[in-house]
Amino acid sequence: MSALDELHTWQEKLRGQFPLITANPDVAYLDSAATSQKPQVVLDAVLTYLTTGNANAARGTYPWANRTTTRIEQARDRLRRFLDDPAPQRSGVHFVSGTTEGLRAVARDWLAPQLRDGDEIIVPFADHAANNAPWLEVAELLRHRGLSIGVRPMPYDAAHDYDTDRLATMINSRTRLIAATHVHHVYGNDMNVHRLRSAAGPTIPICLDAAQGVGHLPLSTTATDVDFVVFSGHKTMALPGTGAIWARNQRGPTYTPAGWNGSPNTSGIISLVAALDWLDAAGLDRVARWNTALGARLTDGLRTMPDIEVLGCQNSLATDTLVQQRHGIVAFRHRLIGSNDLGFILAAHGLLVRADGHCQADQGERTASVRVSLHVYNTAEEVDRLLSVLAALDSD
Repeated sequence: MSALDELHTWQEKLRGQFPLITANPDVAYLDSAATSQKPQVVLDAVLTYLTTGNANAARGTYPWANRTTTRIEQARDRLRRFLDDPAPQRSGVHFVSGTTEGLRAVARDWLAPQLRDGDEIIVPFADHAANNAPWLEVAELLRHRGLSIGVRPMPYDAAHDYDTDRLATMINSRTRLIAATHVHHVYGNDMNVHRLRSAAGPTIPICLDAAQGVGHLPLSTTATDVDFVVFSGHKTMALPGTGAIWARNQRGPTYTPAGWNGSPNTSGIISLVAALDWLDAAGLDRVARWNTALGARLTDGLRTMPDIEVLGCQNSLATDTLVQQRHGIVAFRHRLIGSNDLGFILAAHGLLVRADGHCQADQGERTASVRVSLHVYNTAEEVDRLLSVLAALDSD
């Protein structure tokens, strides 16, 4: 029995918990890598908070304010548990607006003060620009102060995975950080970050952009042994403007945000806790299986279309492939129709996809493509509908 058959009843029940999805039965939302839809319990949690105890945290001493302060601290503990934190008494959780701000904060507030002339960092130049720009900004800032920081490109193999053998040869006494990505935002592959620690050695910090991983598949900070996990809440079924930095605080100095801490996004943090609770109740293993099965169904259909070019590892396209399948993210181009035009065509059929360059860094894809990104509220019928529309274009 396939995962789609086995999990059908489970998924059908979950799909019914998303108001925007159920209110638009003729629309297939296929852009969850940009932002996820929100289950009713997340919306209810925010409304209940705002109508029964809305107050600023760590400011007042009256009951509403105290309860809000307590809930923010409990949210930090909740996130530690969600990430399988091996040493919660030592780690830090810091709420930010999203992945981009979080990565920039790690670069600016934690990495920059440690760097000395001749130090090196390793950066994935074929991943999302948000996991490139902050590190380059720090190197440029220090260059103006007379320091030369080597920014070395993360090596990739033919399957667009990190080449850990080559990575190991790049490590030296001046390596100060490795930046990496959990799930690639264009190719959809798990970047196997659990293998990075053996290549990096025991002392070099690893910062993980987990924007496309958290909430889509399990992520254990115990198993991966990374030092930072940064992600956006709005891609994790929480509200926009919410994200977090998890810091291990065992390699290098303890992470402390620079400057004055303003008012937290309390509504966003409340929504994030509700989203993590919902995902745990749904079962992240099953969410990951469903999304992978949908992605395999899509690539299995796309690879038969002569005018479609699927990006990424070609050996991962078939449903019965022996290599790693995609985690619900599939990007492709039509050989005769521009990607932006194709995006409009699909939208006219109620198929909502992203069609552009996907914020790629310098060594990523240089030509626009259509990206389909699936989640637990999507169905096999929606995938088949997309394939049917694309097949009709090929036959015209």
